[in-house]
Amino acid sequence: SIGVDILRRGGNAMDAAAAVGFALTVLKPHQNGIGGEVPMLVYSARDQGVRAISGHGVAPVAATIARLKSLRLDIIPGDGLLPALVPPAPASWLLLLERFGTLRLADVLEPTIELAELGFPMYDSLHESIEAQRRRFSAEWPSSAAVFLPSGAAPPVASVWRQPVLARMFRRLLDAESAHRDRERGLRAALDRFYRGDIARELVTFCRNTAVRDASGREHRGLLSEADLAGFSARIEGAVCSNYRGLTVFKCSSWTQGPAMIQALNILENFDLQSFGHNSAPYLHHLIEAMKLAYADRELWYGDPLFSEVPLARLLSKDYARERARLVDPNRASLELRPDGYPPLGISSSKDVDRAFAAAAHATGHGDTTKLEVIDSKGNMVSATPSGGWLMSSPVIPELGFPLGTRGQMFSLNPGHPNCLAPGKRPRTTLTPSLALKGETPYLSFGSPGGDFQDQWALQFLLNVVEFGMSLQAAVEAPTVADLSAPSSFYPRLPEPGVVCVEDRVPREVCRALGGLGHKVRLVPAWTQGNTLAAAIDTESGVLSAAASPRLDPAYAGGY
Repeated sequence: SIGVDILRRGGNAMDAAAAVGFALTVLKPHQNGIGGEVPMLVYSARDQGVRAISGHGVAPVAATIARLKSLRLDIIPGDGLLPALVPPAPASWLLLLERFGTLRLADVLEPTIELAELGFPMYDSLHESIEAQRRRFSAEWPSSAAVFLPSGAAPPVASVWRQPVLARMFRRLLDAESAHRDRERGLRAALDRFYRGDIARELVTFCRNTAVRDASGREHRGLLSEADLAGFSARIEGAVCSNYRGLTVFKCSSWTQGPAMIQALNILENFDLQSFGHNSAPYLHHLIEAMKLAYADRELWYGDPLFSEVPLARLLSKDYARERARLVDPNRASLELRPDGYPPLGISSSKDVDRAFAAAAHATGHGDTTKLEVIDSKGNMVSATPSGGWLMSSPVIPELGFPLGTRGQMFSLNPGHPNCLAPGKRPRTTLTPSLALKGETPYLSFGSPGGDFQDQWALQFLLNVVEFGMSLQAAVEAPTVADLSAPSSFYPRLPEPGVVCVEDRVPREVCRALGGLGHKVRLVPAWTQGNTLAAAIDTESGVLSAAASPRLDPAYAGGY
């Protein structure tokens, strides 16, 4: 309702998106936090163009491959303080407001502060996530225990849960803004207080002076400095796109996995998908094989384009897609990753990887990304993917009320790889919003949480709409598959070649046929994968519509 209220009060889609984004950090701390990330795609009706807001942190100056190797690490741990990047979410939301919004920060942020101060009813999945971490919080992370275990246990379901320290941190941003009557100066003052003022000092002091035991089995401190925060700024940059069946589909560039969805679309354009039938074995087989090819290129080529030469012009070309489509064998599943120009990728192991795999097998507690889509009556669109800064991965900063993100785990420690660690660099992230235009007209904003599977599920949703004529709601509710062949982007980075997770609403005869083609089918419970959200504006009537998947945590579609 917060976003809808902003629209009712005259705000645009960008104002509403920022209001919802801030609120999600309070309402869903097991899925995102203000210390995390938020890549965005924005369509401005005023500018009539799509832009990306990077919404991603960069590595500290002290974060070098040599430094990490000196700590006897082969891969970067997925928890603790060592993988912390400069937190980008505050700068990203403030940049969205400054460049595209209309309201002051106080108008947008006050509802979030009220949620933190007055509280909200504890709900099942948040309670379960906190309770799953109770032993670690109590034994190792006292600052997290103070926030999430106020009475020694997770707050009971339906009890009112408050976050006063986080509320006070947000109020500091409003105090900085209130000193300026000019809207833009107020936004910049709030930005300066977070990245160059007392908030930055408290964040860095905790990060550099606190030793935290992480998945490596050893204690490490964080690497962030005040200079890292002071030198950071969110970026507005171009998006990548391709045409598919009359739509222009936009994704963020190769600092995300987003171009892989475009590559898969380009490959699938070479097949008559409608003739296969929706979620038939031939259809799912071609879909899975196209994603394998796209993700193989992701694994070899993708990285921050400000640091690495990423051949996106070739990877996203239709000619290249035709070459790749010829690699799809209609009668046999591939069990190898086949990137452009290279032999199949091998998977290395190490003691760190082996330890991490054993730890992951015993891990408890569920966490995931969240998602938001907003379209207003003028056709402004925002697709944002808030994530990171989860309560499960890093301890709460006592003076600020939130943990840092751990997205640095996604860097490679192999020198020369496009995604290798370097100071000031963004790791290739799984976070991947999506927009589509019909001709030159705004049409669709969509995406899904789900780590490496985000683009697989967003792809299936889009094909449901474009190829099979489904309504938005039917498209998000349709059963999904998820291929696990590519190495995970998360610690310990392990693949499961040929394994495909299939929701058990897919008919058994289809599953058996996929197995006969060589896919290693793993049935997962119904309504457990593909938590897609979507919003659309009819290009002729201007009617707005939205849909939310019933999977996982509650998701909502609203309007007025």
